[in-house]
Formats: sequence, structure tokens, C-alpha cells
Amino acid sequence: MMKRNVVILVDVQNVYYTTRQAFRRNFDYNRFWSGVAADYNIVKAIAYAIDRGDRKQYEFQNILRAIGFEVKLKPFIQRADGSAKGDWDVGITIDALEYADNADSLILVTGDGDFALLVDKLRIDKGKHVEVYGVSSLTANSLIKAANRFIPIDGELLLS
Repeated sequence: MMKRNVVILVDVQNVYYTTRQAFRRNFDYNRFWSGVAADYNIVKAIAYAIDRGDRKQYEFQNILRAIGFEVKLKPFIQRADGSAKGDWDVGITIDALEYADNADSLILVTGDGDFALLVDKLRIDKGKHVEVYGVSSLTANSLIKAANRFIPIDGELLLS
């Protein structure tokens, strides 16, 4: 049987903070990639990250590239009031809609409920199978309900 084509979109900041908050551990990108590659033909994989210009982050981004991800970076913006800006919601949405035609399925790795509208659009209007990976306790119910399949990020998908 031929594997279905999949596009993977990873909200790196969301995954980092939710896995740290829930488990005090990091997401295992290698194990995730292996699991997806066993079931799908990965046609595009993008990891969306914030560029703070530090060495450790640069090394992490190179690891993602070595696995097979295209890494898209956005500068970290510290506002005058002390708050920070650095989300990729619009970029992820544009890419999902653009690359959806190249795949049967899309995998979104995030717990951000803002993506529920996107998942509905991909599923209903474009007829795509959409899987969402997220930390169960920190993933919006609207996003879980919108997806064809929700895969919890837990033990097996975490670095020890």
C-alpha cells in the first residue's frame, strides 16, 4: 500500500512551553519524525521558531534541519512595556493553506486553540485528514474537536 503524503507544521514555541510546563521535559523531534515517517511520506516539514540569537537555540535549529525540517525564524520582539511578541500563527496558517494541495494529510504540532478554525477549513473545505499533536492538558478543546485525530504528546514523545 502506498503511503499518504503529509505536510508537518510545528509550532516550536508552543511545544517547548507546554511540554516543559506539563512534564518538565522536551519534545523528542527524532522519535516524532520516525513515527510519522513510518506511516506517511513526508513531503514538507516546517518548524516555526523564534530567533533570540543565542547559541543553544542555533544548535537546536541545526538539529531540526538535520532531521529534515525546514526552519523558519522570526525575530524575538521585546516591547517597550516589557511584553514580548513572537508567534507564528499567521505564517503557519498561510503555509498550511498553501501546502495542503501537495498532501492528503496535515499534521499540526501545537496546542493553540487559534488553529481550530484552520483545522476546520483544511478538513471541511479542502477534504484533508488533519492530525494534531499536543499536550492533552494544555491543548484547546476546540482544536482537539476540530482534528480528525488528536495524538497526545506524553511519555514516548518526550526526551528522558
